[in-house]
Amino acid sequence: MAALVKLSELSVGASAVVREYPKTGNAALRLREMGLLVGTSIKLVRLAPFGDPIEIKVRGYHLTLRKSEAAEVVVEVLES
Repeated sequence: MAALVKLSELSVGASAVVREYPKTGNAALRLREMGLLVGTSIKLVRLAPFGDPIEIKVRGYHLTLRKSEAAEVVVEVLES
């Protein structure tokens, strides 16, 4: 089994699959509305100069998340 890490800890260029995210709160609703659901494949595209925000590619588009939001999402890192 691949490693489970927080999305905020993913390396640039790494691909992963969402395994868990917050069940309640504004962040959970926002993430669901943007298509970041359990089982969704993502790729970390880049980090801002100070590491916040982060840009991921999900479902064919680029999405920017605050690092605090990304810290609430658990992903399974895919082997390259």
